[in-house]
Amino acid sequence: MTDRTTQVEHGGLALERLVFFSDAVFAIAITLLVLEIEVPHLARDGGLEQFGEAMAVLFPKFFAFGLSFLVIGRFWISHHQLFGHVVAYSPRLMWPNVFYLMAIAFMPFSTALLGTNLTQFGPAMFYNLTLLATASVGWVLVRRIRELSLADAPLAREANGAFSVILGALTSVALTFVSPQFSQMGMVTIPLWIRVLNRKLSA
Repeated sequence: MTDRTTQVEHGGLALERLVFFSDAVFAIAITLLVLEIEVPHLARDGGLEQFGEAMAVLFPKFFAFGLSFLVIGRFWISHHQLFGHVVAYSPRLMWPNVFYLMAIAFMPFSTALLGTNLTQFGPAMFYNLTLLATASVGWVLVRRIRELSLADAPLAREANGAFSVILGALTSVALTFVSPQFSQMGMVTIPLWIRVLNRKLSA
């Protein structure tokens, strides 16, 4: 076995371990979201009305859970698609990925804070800034892969996709000043930003 073959095999193993570790962090973070929803204790003779009231009290936490589940799921899909193009490994890829995973692992806390204080400015802004930080590190990760020429494609559209999440998060931050409880809807603008950026790419 030549040194070149050994280097390629070790690089492939390191890349595989990086992806497996990343998937594990995503899985743990997305699972932790539901642990913040406490099961209500109902009286035996409480009836359907008591059940409905208990569920209504939990609605903010259900909303925060559903929102963050979709957000983390979208981040994972982007990460999965990105690394589907990565065919080489570099140690310089490690730290951007670690910081990205750190932001993902922090999401359950910001989600719990939002779910407990859905209509308040501070928790909503904190959550949206968490989204912005995560999106920004994700964009840096794409840039690092492009700079190191580790992919089998230019990743221009992937870079646009990552940057569009930043723009969506910035939209949510701006909307916080208007309506904290609906500010996360700014993330819905991401497909629009993707279309605009890809149109400029094709021009």
